[in-house]
Amino acid sequence: MKIKEAVGHKKFVSLEFFPPGEREAWSGFFEVAEQLKGASPLFVSVTYGAGGGTQDNTLEIATQLKKNIGFEPLVHLTCVGATRERIDGFLNKLSDAGIENILALRGDPPKGKADFVPDNEEFQHASDLVAYIRANHPQFCVGVAGYPEPHPESPSVAEDLRWMKHKVEAGADFIVTQLFFDTRLYFDFVERLAVMDVNVPVIPGVLPIMSLASVRFILSLCNASIPGAFYLDLEKADKEGGAELVRSIGIDFAALQAQKLLDGGAPGVHLYTLNKAAACLDIASRLAL
Repeated sequence: MKIKEAVGHKKFVSLEFFPPGEREAWSGFFEVAEQLKGASPLFVSVTYGAGGGTQDNTLEIATQLKKNIGFEPLVHLTCVGATRERIDGFLNKLSDAGIENILALRGDPPKGKADFVPDNEEFQHASDLVAYIRANHPQFCVGVAGYPEPHPESPSVAEDLRWMKHKVEAGADFIVTQLFFDTRLYFDFVERLAVMDVNVPVIPGVLPIMSLASVRFILSLCNASIPGAFYLDLEKADKEGGAELVRSIGIDFAALQAQKLLDGGAPGVHLYTLNKAAACLDIASRLAL
């Protein structure tokens, strides 16, 4: 199933997995994945680690998710360590496994490094990957990342949108957004893209808050903002009810956010699972899909 052909027929939930690098943790990961069949996701995205060191693991995990559990994988591919030979080999193996969907990303700097330095002049940006896949592996459906709040390295909103348009013009079929907490950011992002004649589906990313510590860490990584009233609610809950109350408020907020996005015209919602089944099952069960 190509995602571009399935989006638009009905509202949906999709999921993002962060597969463990250690094989001894795989059995627990697949148990969680099996539980998440209850959310009936349209697709599941499968990441791989910085530096591409777990790319082979990603291939094996995505294949098992498809063949053993029945999920449609969206496999991440980054510019980190990218060469034509390595990309061709990876994509050929995906094709052999019956996997048809790729999320093309620039990738993050290695751990401990502040700046991203390309390993190969040919593959410096996600748009380079998109163009290469479109020219050499046209059987794939290709998604890219979008930023309702500009990428931390973008000098301006306008520049960020220009790069977004460039990725789509290179051949991207759809966009999955970075996490955000204010639904107005998503609708403004989609509207600005439409003015620029970018009309591919934009799937919003939603993160259920599980703890106060996790939200602080995540916000520091991706430059997302959080509504002040929501953050104060989380702090108050932490003081009065502890971790369980924070988790409950976080899930309630995510479910309401997801429904507002669907009601406002989003084609579906992409839940960042953090490999936790219960929260995503709870949210999916509340949505009018």
